[in-house]
Amino acid sequence: MALKDYEFWFVVGSQFLYGPEVLEIVAARAQEMVDELNNSGALPCKIVYKVTAKTNKEISDVVREANFDKKCAGIITWCHTFSPSKMWINGFASLQKPYCHLATQYNKEIPNEEIDMDFMNLNQAAHGDREHGFIAARLRMPRKIIAGYWKDESVRARLGDWMRAAVGVAFSKELSVMRFGDNMREVAVTEGDKVEVQSKLGWQVNTWAVGDLVKEMDAVTEAEIDALIEIYKENYDIATDNIDAIRYQAKEEIAIKKMLDRENCKAFSNTFQDLYGMEQLPGLASQHLMALGYGYGGEGDWKVAAMTAIIKAMGEGKPGGTSFMEDYTYHLVDGNKLSLGAHMLEVCPSLAAGKPRIETHHLGIGMNEKDPARLVFEGKEGKAIVVSLIDMGGRLRLICQDIECVKPVMEMPNLPVARVMWKAEPSLETGLECWITAGGAHHTVLTHDVTSEQMRDFAKMMDIEFVHIDKNTTQESLEKELFFADVAWKLKGV
Repeated sequence: MALKDYEFWFVVGSQFLYGPEVLEIVAARAQEMVDELNNSGALPCKIVYKVTAKTNKEISDVVREANFDKKCAGIITWCHTFSPSKMWINGFASLQKPYCHLATQYNKEIPNEEIDMDFMNLNQAAHGDREHGFIAARLRMPRKIIAGYWKDESVRARLGDWMRAAVGVAFSKELSVMRFGDNMREVAVTEGDKVEVQSKLGWQVNTWAVGDLVKEMDAVTEAEIDALIEIYKENYDIATDNIDAIRYQAKEEIAIKKMLDRENCKAFSNTFQDLYGMEQLPGLASQHLMALGYGYGGEGDWKVAAMTAIIKAMGEGKPGGTSFMEDYTYHLVDGNKLSLGAHMLEVCPSLAAGKPRIETHHLGIGMNEKDPARLVFEGKEGKAIVVSLIDMGGRLRLICQDIECVKPVMEMPNLPVARVMWKAEPSLETGLECWITAGGAHHTVLTHDVTSEQMRDFAKMMDIEFVHIDKNTTQESLEKELFFADVAWKLKGV
């Protein structure tokens, strides 16, 4: 499903105490708010007003319906009036979708001349929100609380951001990952518990033989390759005379995409150590598939492949870009300390500052018979994050670091791959020490389109640990955070 195909259900809390006239006004205002929010252009998904709930049964019924509706990516609650919280227990206890408590009120100002007890009985958000919030806290529910006036741009922006995180959860729960072969030999961080991951995040991770891919490649027609070459020409500058290498990458891409689509997989991984029957490691092929929204992980790293696909789904329609990434080397010059990110071939062109070039170069690692074609470009500037999901043995940890991407400080004319440079928060040294302390992988997802707050929301919805390295992080504070988190997660029994 595309982002626009998901919807969020608006459930309003009230009770019968106020009489039918008040309940009619509450319902009318709820529909008005939903209509204005939908027409504002600030939200990525549609909100659907479902019910002004007044009983335990109404709440339980709408939650049950939401749980089994694939289009529903979450519920948003609002208490215009006072809604006794015991009536929410059964519904909340069975809720399986992300939940946002919108703590707002219909009117922006207190009307000096109009305010009387009738007004007070109708406009009780300050009263109702606290009662509603208590029961969620009592039930230890993961939730997003957004407070403020519903017409304010900041409130709508935060609501839209939360929606994208919730869509990431829905996407994750249906995600299948195709592994071509196993992961790179002896690498620790690309391993992981696939049963735990499927239980927590929903991913189905399975392996297909590279020989299966080679058979699929053999069935690709010249006409199919010709059509894809025209797409390459529209999107990229061809800076090589080795057209055969480009055509071979097109053949690989077509075959991979056919297998992914046939098996309903949205992410894949491979490794340069297993290219049985293939002439080139997929470079341009993997890059263009990422540009189409598929997730990718090098060296068999299926976790980063899945996270790339999820974050791309969360950031759909945003202009910044998201890609599989790897930290390669550092620029340790005082006053301008930078990280250089790249990979052998596979960085998504959505990060490119200009029009990428298709080039062919020798790849001195792996089992390549011929020089692979790949996209070469510099990454764009701007605020971004890098994200790493690791298996801590018994639980998953999602690590997120704030960064500032910059124009590369040198041209690097002999580096034949896509490259991105960034400044890490709070500094290269402290950020690196904290990343290593937390166990962050060398593979990450780099995104301009999704924020650290959205990744925190995603982790909370998925009930996994979240670690954030930002401008205020110190090694001491992080070590304390990790220590107490370790104790807390052990007490949770995970």
